[in-house]
Amino acid sequence: MTKVDFYTGVDDKLRTACHLSHKAMQNGLRVLLHTPDASTAEALDKLLWQYPVTAFIPHCYSDEPAAAEMQVVIDHHGETFPHNEVLISLHTVCLPFFSRFERVLEIVSQNTEDARLGRERFSFYRDRGYEMRHFDLSKQLEH
Repeated sequence: MTKVDFYTGVDDKLRTACHLSHKAMQNGLRVLLHTPDASTAEALDKLLWQYPVTAFIPHCYSDEPAAAEMQVVIDHHGETFPHNEVLISLHTVCLPFFSRFERVLEIVSQNTEDARLGRERFSFYRDRGYEMRHFDLSKQLEH
């Protein structure tokens, strides 16, 4: 069954997505970063080329030929993915295909409306019996 981790109290959702992708990649896991739209995907793509500061995270879009081999993949429109290991969602709703993945990482900002929607997603997963963990990043220094 899918395991769900919530990262709340986030200042910058895209930087947090990069940080979590880097961490997963260092642990040998493959990541799908799913964004709500093309402009968010493009902003994330640019940031991944500069993160971390001393390197970059190799990545591509899910519809590119290299996606099958890449550890980090970005998508905003499809439901056909090159792997089912880690899904990092930058959406405000639960994605209909989340259960295909071994692990789902939900990122919730400090914005009042985003936090409210995050609580709704948390309740959705909890009420269905998914194993969950919560990390309040407002109490930690982000990298």
